Amino acid sequence: MPHTTTAPDRALPPSPRLPSPGRTPSPAPFRPARAHGPAAADAPRLAVTGSTLVIARAPGPARRRKAPGPYGRLFALPGTRAFTAGNLLARLPMGMFAVSAIMMIAGQRGSYALAGAVTATGLGATALVAPWTARLVDRYGQARIAVPATLVAVAGSLALVACVRTGAPAWTLFASYAATATTPNIGGMSRARWTHLLKDSPAAHHTAMSFEQAADELCFMLGPVVAALLCSAVFPEAGTLAGAVLLLAGMLLFTAQRSTEPPASPALRAPVPLRALRPLLLLFLPLGAVFGAMEVASLAYLDGHGLGAAAGPVLALQAAGSCAAGLLYGTRRPLDLRLCLAATAAAMALPWAAAAADSVALTGCALLLAGMSTAPTMVTAMSRVHASVPPERLNEGMTLAVTATLAGIAAGSATAGALVDRFGTTLPYALPAAAATTALLLSATALRHRAALPVP
Repeated sequence: MPHTTTAPDRALPPSPRLPSPGRTPSPAPFRPARAHGPAAADAPRLAVTGSTLVIARAPGPARRRKAPGPYGRLFALPGTRAFTAGNLLARLPMGMFAVSAIMMIAGQRGSYALAGAVTATGLGATALVAPWTARLVDRYGQARIAVPATLVAVAGSLALVACVRTGAPAWTLFASYAATATTPNIGGMSRARWTHLLKDSPAAHHTAMSFEQAADELCFMLGPVVAALLCSAVFPEAGTLAGAVLLLAGMLLFTAQRSTEPPASPALRAPVPLRALRPLLLLFLPLGAVFGAMEVASLAYLDGHGLGAAAGPVLALQAAGSCAAGLLYGTRRPLDLRLCLAATAAAMALPWAAAAADSVALTGCALLLAGMSTAPTMVTAMSRVHASVPPERLNEGMTLAVTATLAGIAAGSATAGALVDRFGTTLPYALPAAAATTALLLSATALRHRAALPVP
């Protein structure tokens, strides 16, 4: 019997299972080695589906979105874009009506004196009626008062067109244009909405007020250009008719945005106390004179150099500079009012120096630089109005400031015109610098008076 050696037991691998007859074995899934560490997220994924090899790469890290700027955050608030669109539509006619009326009346009646007297009457009526309209808006709500008041103003514009067209007596022109004084202060109502929405965010409120000032400048820059184009290229009444349509459409769109409307204050009955506002209103008078005097001085200077047709584009430089500076100022911290006024007083001397050098090109550049100083000043001055009146009276306070500014514009225009007739076209440029210096001197009194008052 042969000798046998028994080997130790070993674990044998299982026998492969044979496929059943007629059945095709399915391939085993492919399992790649797992990646570890930071590269695991970007490692490709492999899989076998049937007979198809799928290679998929995991998505990389999400791209960082650029943070919105101050204006992006401003208009990300619900409802702000809609009421701003209506605001701009309704605000553009503010720069159209006077030019349209002058061109229409002078073209049909052949008298610039009559046209000037009619528009001056409308300005005086606005100074009397606008504060009352604003008080009603604060008391009963924007939509409830602004729409009927706008309808009255639009009716006055249409009546003016009809009276001019039919050759009605001159007194009907004065009466018709005076009816447009019920036009609500759309800029004040828009600022009141921003104040209501941003009452807990001073930085965003400053940005919103800067945008509103830039919008003022833009509309007063484009309004006269659009009006002159319509009246000359279409027909004399086109500017007034287009302004009435834009005003009504914009006001309806603006007041339809009820979610952003500040609440009404039915308890308001008496006018806003002027104790806190009087020094500020006196400050807005010379600020308005800056604008009125600069416009007349520039018109006379350009006309004296045979460039009367270029007056519009040259004057637009001043408004463009103010618009750009206003938007930039909205992204920066607010400055002290006295610093802004000092910069304005210095900048207003530049057109005077350029005119004394008898250079139209330098005068245009000087107007651009001078305009850049006005928006920060107006924004900062208006912020003083915000701080001087309760929030429920903001629209009335803003309207009083606008009324004082309009009075200053009228006084500055008249004074500059008298200086042009007597001293020529260079000396009137000294008037804006003198008015800005006067505002700087008055600011010390206004700020000292404000500091002595309790916070409303």
